[in-house]
Amino acid sequence: MRTQSTTISQKAQKRASAFILKGRWESPWAGYLFISPWLLGFLLLTLWPMIRSIYYSFTKFTLLDAPEWVGMRNYERIFSDDETFRQSLYVTLMFVVLSVPLKLLSALLVAMLLNKKIKGISVYRTFIYLPSLIGSSIAVAVLWKNIFGIDGFINKFLSVFGVKGISWISSPGTALGTLIILVAWQFGSSMVIFLAGLKQIPSELYEASSVDGASKLRQFFNITLPMLSPVLLFNLVLQTIGSFQMFTQAFIITKGGPVNSTYMYALYLYDRAFARYDMGYASALAWILLVIIAIATALIFASSRYWVFYETEGGRKK
Repeated sequence: MRTQSTTISQKAQKRASAFILKGRWESPWAGYLFISPWLLGFLLLTLWPMIRSIYYSFTKFTLLDAPEWVGMRNYERIFSDDETFRQSLYVTLMFVVLSVPLKLLSALLVAMLLNKKIKGISVYRTFIYLPSLIGSSIAVAVLWKNIFGIDGFINKFLSVFGVKGISWISSPGTALGTLIILVAWQFGSSMVIFLAGLKQIPSELYEASSVDGASKLRQFFNITLPMLSPVLLFNLVLQTIGSFQMFTQAFIITKGGPVNSTYMYALYLYDRAFARYDMGYASALAWILLVIIAIATALIFASSRYWVFYETEGGRKK
């Protein structure tokens, strides 16, 4: 029975292949049919909400009443009268500038350590990647809050050396740092991408440089970094975009405090939309964030021509 079923399945596959090869699906609508699930999801869940959002940004909309057209008033209020907007934007920029390089540096160093041919290396890679699988969860955020609390693990560890700890989360000078460390700890995805890039670098380059007497440090700056620069650009763009949208950790651990020292832009946007029900104002904030991310991404790509190496005739991208 199993042999007969297998034979029928093979015949069906051959008929399907012949059906396609004969040109039955040469119609231009065939491609749209195959991508229709994704296309439908994009139109209904992405494009339509974006269109509604940009419309609401020019209205006074509280979710309880119908939208009232106010033109550019929301944007004028944001840039002229909203001190919280400037504070949240400053905190977010500081977070991006400090967390992204630290996260990428950690990911690259660990990737280089895991790029060794040693026994059981796959097990080490798995365990190191695990924090990134659960790193954005609420449970980890609560755990992090307890670790850096007044009676947390950090202060208990410092007490062993006679150092009196502080409430790291409740202090304006250290609260943002705890969030930066948490994000830098979640370097698994960047590490995997770096590891894949390292494996694409020809080993002959290192062998030739060793014959010429190049040290490990010189090999890193003259071979590893240039050959890995396209991967570095990719990770830099992804992590920059993600850091601008940082929300969960700040919401769970600090709720923007103390004294708004961790009041991220996305947290302010959330408060405006779902705590004050000022959906029109929140939509304007969302579109400003989109423009800021677009400008930051464009600047990264513009600078890439000076430091990203491509294996083309000119070396760097022209």
